[in-house]
Amino acid sequence: MTAQQIRKSGGSLWYEAWLRFRRNKLAMVGLFMVVSIVGIAIFAPYVAPHDPIKQLIWTEGKEAKLAAPTTAHLMGTDLYGRDIMSRIIYGARISLQIGIFSTLVSLLLGVPLGALAGYFGGKVDDFISWIINVIFAFPFLLFVLAVVAVFKNPSMVVVYIAIGVVQWVSIARVVRAQFIYLREREFVEAAKALGLPTWRIVFVHILPNALAPVIVQATLGMGGIILLEAGLAFLGFGAQPPTPSWGLMISEGQRYLGQGIWWWAVFPGLAIMYTVLGFNFLGDGLRDALDVRLKR
Repeated sequence: MTAQQIRKSGGSLWYEAWLRFRRNKLAMVGLFMVVSIVGIAIFAPYVAPHDPIKQLIWTEGKEAKLAAPTTAHLMGTDLYGRDIMSRIIYGARISLQIGIFSTLVSLLLGVPLGALAGYFGGKVDDFISWIINVIFAFPFLLFVLAVVAVFKNPSMVVVYIAIGVVQWVSIARVVRAQFIYLREREFVEAAKALGLPTWRIVFVHILPNALAPVIVQATLGMGGIILLEAGLAFLGFGAQPPTPSWGLMISEGQRYLGQGIWWWAVFPGLAIMYTVLGFNFLGDGLRDALDVRLKR
C-alpha cells in the first residue's frame, strides 16, 4: 500500500467516525453545548449585558444590592450590586482556560510517560506504574489542595499545573494500555525489522494509532477538571475576588440561600452543570464514534 493510499484510508476512517458521531443524538447535543459555551466565552465582551466587576448602587429605581432577577438583570445581582449573568458569562472564560491548559499539562506528562511504560515494559513500566498508583491512592482534591497550599498566593498558572499534575495519571494509563496492545502488532514488527529508530516507531507508527482513546479521555476529563476548579474556588483556592468564577460565586452565594436569595448560587451551579454535561455527552459520543468495537 502506497503512502497516498494510507492517507486516503485514514481519511475515510475519520469520515466514518464522523458519520457515527452524527447519528448519536446525545453526542450532537453535547457538541452544541460545548460550542455554545466556548462561543459565549470568546465573545463575552459582546454578549455580557454589564461589566462583570462594576458595582451598581441603583437599578430601575431600586437598590441594586441582592436585587432579584428582572428585565435589567436577568439573573439578579450579588451583594455588591454586580450583574450575575455578566459574571457567569465571563466566568466561562476562567473555567475553559483551566480546563484547556490543565488538560494540556496532563497530556504533556501522561502521553510520554504512558508511552514509555507501554512500549519498553519491564522496570520502566514498573516504576511509572508505581508512580501512577501512588498518585491514584490520594483523593484528587486533597492532592491538588496540597500542591496549591505550598504557595501563599497561588496564581491561576499554579492552579493549571496543580490540576494537570493530578490528571495526567488517567491519560498515562490509557496510553500505556494502547501501547501494550499495539507494540505486538505486525506493522510495529515490520518497522523494527526495517531497523527504524525507536523514537520513530513510537511517535510515527504507534502513537497516531493510540490517539483516539486519548482524545476521548481528554474530552471526558475536561468536565472533571471544571468541577475540580469549581471546588477549589469554593474552598478559596484558585480565582480570587473580584475575578468572576463559578465556584467562587457559589461559595459567596450559598450563605444567603436561607434568606431566600437563591439566584446568586443557583445560576452559577446551573452553568457548571450545563458545561460538564456538554463535555460528558461529547466525550461519550467520541468514544462511541472512534471505537468501532463498541456495540449499541
